[in-house]
Amino acid sequence: MDENEYFRFDTKNVLIPFGFVILMWLVYWLEIQFHFRWTRLGIYPLEWHGLKGILFGPFIHGNLEHLWSNTLPSLILLSALVYFYRPISIRILFWGLLLTGVLTWCIGRPSYHIGASGVIYMLTSFLFFKGVWLRHYKLMALSFVVVFLYGSMVWYVLPVKDGISWEGHLSGAVVGLLLSVVTTHAIPSAKRFHWQEDSYNAQDDPFMRQFDEDGNFFELSKEEEE
Repeated sequence: MDENEYFRFDTKNVLIPFGFVILMWLVYWLEIQFHFRWTRLGIYPLEWHGLKGILFGPFIHGNLEHLWSNTLPSLILLSALVYFYRPISIRILFWGLLLTGVLTWCIGRPSYHIGASGVIYMLTSFLFFKGVWLRHYKLMALSFVVVFLYGSMVWYVLPVKDGISWEGHLSGAVVGLLLSVVTTHAIPSAKRFHWQEDSYNAQDDPFMRQFDEDGNFFELSKEEEE
């Protein structure tokens, strides 16, 4: 598969991340505008009525600060997922959201768990580990960018701060790692440079002839260059 065919930007790169975020904001706007109480639609662990939160919980937020803190990461990580893992992006988002919710329902405290942070942790974990496993240079670069931007979030998979669903964070991180291992798809072949070809001979390369066997640089005479 050609890289230009695999890594391309189209409407899918816009619809999925922006659709997800717009839905979060729409739910919050409806709650404020009509004084709804969506919290009870969140995940309530080990209670049957709490299972509905697996689908609804990620789109419900307690306040504007909570919503905003999940908006930008959702946009960035979902855009990265769709662009770099186009063939499996829908599958990863669906199963990631579902399994993160199920695991949170199994291990969470007896409280309503809401917000998209579990999905964010799932995406962060998946994008990092998948790039490491595949070793494609662009996907590995994405792994390093994800670590640089969101690596500090790892502390919040532990109960280090009151009022946050660390169980949801931990569930997302575990599910993302699991999905990075079990999902498979074809990736484009990395571009090969002429010096990577089997037929390449360093003695035929004018640049490489300027180095001796120990890697020391020396200047070629005009006769040697020719």
